[in-house]
Amino acid sequence: MKREIDAFISYMHQQRQTSQNTEAAYARDLCKLMEYVESVVPSFSQVTSELLQEYVSKLEEQGKKAATISRSIASAKAFFTWQETIGVRSDNPAKGLKAPKIEKKPPEILTQLEIKRLLDQPSSDAPKEIRDKAMMELLYATGIRVSELIALELSDVNLQMEYLTCRDGHRERTVPFGETARHALELYLEKSRSKLVKDETCKLLFTNCSGEPMSRQGFWKIMKYYGKRAGIEGEITPHTLRHCFAAHLLGNGADLKSVQEMMGHSDISTTQIYMQLSDRKIREVYKKAHPRV
Repeated sequence: MKREIDAFISYMHQQRQTSQNTEAAYARDLCKLMEYVESVVPSFSQVTSELLQEYVSKLEEQGKKAATISRSIASAKAFFTWQETIGVRSDNPAKGLKAPKIEKKPPEILTQLEIKRLLDQPSSDAPKEIRDKAMMELLYATGIRVSELIALELSDVNLQMEYLTCRDGHRERTVPFGETARHALELYLEKSRSKLVKDETCKLLFTNCSGEPMSRQGFWKIMKYYGKRAGIEGEITPHTLRHCFAAHLLGNGADLKSVQEMMGHSDISTTQIYMQLSDRKIREVYKKAHPRV
């Protein structure tokens, strides 16, 4: 069964040009499904719609979130559609599965004052704090994903022209950044990186304190630490800076299409969420401040 999953992931990568994150999510979901299937039948070819429905029910009984269950169903549908397409199966047993309704919460947006407090936290001359400052400034300056941030290589950053190139699977885009992020990066490259990166041949822009590639979980802990130090209530994640990047740009007059391109959204409706948040924030400020409301 594992070979079938690997073949499916290879197909998605080559034919659909999916991103590494998407492929990793498919693999995780399908390996969990495989564990359940193996306890009931010997192969994917014997999976029925009833068995898949039982699996979904098990996920619900385990208290899995609606988003997790929906993603598992989407992975199963994609996998069995592929099997049907290549002739391994004559049907798709996942076709009738219905995903639970997901209550979408609006992303948490910090005020510009809160962002300043957060980004001012790493302020010592310790190599780690200089690195953390550069990473956080760059994330807020560009709105890139944390997976794209930790995958950046030295050659991806043009300090003189103030832009970086990031890649997500087969897609590539160029994103500008400003003077503040450039200064933070210059300080990091001058005084910090050589003390953290042990291997001189390492191409990564940022590493952890052991000189190894940084994980998303590792950077999430960094963000959580500085959020607490800044006295910001609520959960702070790396994605918080991406949300704030979009909302603050749109709130200050940036056009929707440009923000969409910088964030790498394939669908502009995803970017429009931030426009709605900006409009709502403006109305809230108006109601609080206008004397005739």
